[in-house]
Amino acid sequence: MNTKQSRIRRARKTRAKIAAVKAIRLAIHRTNSHIYAQIISADGGRVMVSASSNDKDVRTGLTNGGNADAASVVGKRLAEKAKGLGIEKVAFDRSGFKFHGRVKALADAAREGGLVF
Repeated sequence: MNTKQSRIRRARKTRAKIAAVKAIRLAIHRTNSHIYAQIISADGGRVMVSASSNDKDVRTGLTNGGNADAASVVGKRLAEKAKGLGIEKVAFDRSGFKFHGRVKALADAAREGGLVF
């Protein structure tokens, strides 16, 4: 089993638990160059809010989209958009990535922005 398969296996277990409690989830995806975050409805059928380090307005203030500073900006922006729609409580789906570095920076920034998870 390679690294990607292990990550997907971990992600599948987390997503099954979140789906069982029917929670709105904050899903992230991390690449070497960028970080992406989405808030997905409880039924899993609709993306309600999204933000990424590849967005035009976010990209202008960043020198690198693949670092913890970029992740913090994305987390704050996502929290602002979610608060605008009245979303306050979400379940954090880290997609099998370790809760460390950029993933942690995004989560902390989203919590500071007012999301509860």
